[in-house]
Amino acid sequence: MAPLRLETSKEGEAAVIALTGELDVAGAAALVQELALVDAEAAVLDLRGLEFMDSSGLRAIVVCAQRAQDAGRRFALIPGAAQVMRVFDITRMRERLRFVADPAEVSGGA
Repeated sequence: MAPLRLETSKEGEAAVIALTGELDVAGAAALVQELALVDAEAAVLDLRGLEFMDSSGLRAIVVCAQRAQDAGRRFALIPGAAQVMRVFDITRMRERLRFVADPAEVSGGA
């Protein structure tokens, strides 16, 4: 099991947080804390590097989305592997969260 690793970069107006490893109870707080440090018009979570995500990871993402909205910041996710996206599908959160193919879709205000 690979621990969660976070790498934040800037693309246009968006801060892109790339997640690798596993987003579970052990890494959920780190993700929420990382997003709190973001100083950008938009935040994008890149899930392509995730190998696993459980319900506590999903909860952390929902918390991040809500906090971004409360701060007036645009928020989106770049979809990950099928096993990660299954969590969004089962909970129907794919319908409630914004998914994009490229951070430019968010930083441009699209």
